[in-house]
Amino acid sequence: MKKILFLWLLSYIYTIADATIFVYHRFGDDRHPTTNTSIEQLRKDFEYIKNNGYKVVPLSKVVELIQNNQEIPDKWVVITIDDNYKSFYTNGLKVFKEYGYPFTLFVYIKATEEKYGDFMTWDMLKEASKYGEIELHSYAHPKLTSLTKEAVLEDTQKAFEIFEKRMGKKPRFYAYPYGSYNKKVQEYLKSFGLEAILNQTAGATSKDSNPHDLFRVPLVGKSNISGGLRYSVLDVEWIEPLEFPKDGVLRRVKAKVDKDIKTIKLFVTDNGWMENVKVNDGIVDVDLNIPLNTTRSRVTLGTTYYKTSSQILIK
Repeated sequence: MKKILFLWLLSYIYTIADATIFVYHRFGDDRHPTTNTSIEQLRKDFEYIKNNGYKVVPLSKVVELIQNNQEIPDKWVVITIDDNYKSFYTNGLKVFKEYGYPFTLFVYIKATEEKYGDFMTWDMLKEASKYGEIELHSYAHPKLTSLTKEAVLEDTQKAFEIFEKRMGKKPRFYAYPYGSYNKKVQEYLKSFGLEAILNQTAGATSKDSNPHDLFRVPLVGKSNISGGLRYSVLDVEWIEPLEFPKDGVLRRVKAKVDKDIKTIKLFVTDNGWMENVKVNDGIVDVDLNIPLNTTRSRVTLGTTYYKTSSQILIK
């Protein structure tokens, strides 16, 4: 009996989470398996959402609650789609309409403006806007961290102007191309008055989330939507690191957490999880000297593998 009660409590803990934002790319397009979700899998995802009491809401609803510092319901789900591939319009949209699920579609402006064959046209985007939100994914889809400030501003300004001309409104939300960003890029984009900016790192969303750095759980292939829905937000004040180290070596992780936390887990890309890291009076302070071998690394603190806070470090 005690074992059953323990397992029930464990299950309860893992199903209580903050709101989750998911991101898809292509639908029913087997030519691109690394970014594709089959229609069969999409229906499985939607059936899981429907049968487990989750509510799919527009991104704008979540952003509004964050702006007003209001609690976000645990059972809320937001579905986003990057790159406005034509397969969404031809294959995926009918499933969204069937389930009545809203979405936020982020547009790669140059691909549509110059009529790339694999991307939605402006007429398709206008038709899709009857069922979801159409927002911005840059003009030329660059890796923003590799650009100068002037180039980031130029790309974004051009994207804004064409978007407003074609869609008849200014974009409110933006998704980083390739999920590539740093604090400087974030500040450049905020200068355009964007209400929310989204990355592409797994995590959850709460009323205390930074609206200009919202986490999204990628769904592709045989997606693990149940795992994605387990994420919840850990309140962490990061002190170090705040950006990719100039010499590529992560020497220290320091942060403030709740004083009731006595040990915590620490993850660094390519190095896995460190268990039972000591917390002293709410302070995590760990000397590491770990070389970061990729240009995009993640540092995560978590009380569990799903209740986490992350720093994304991009060279």
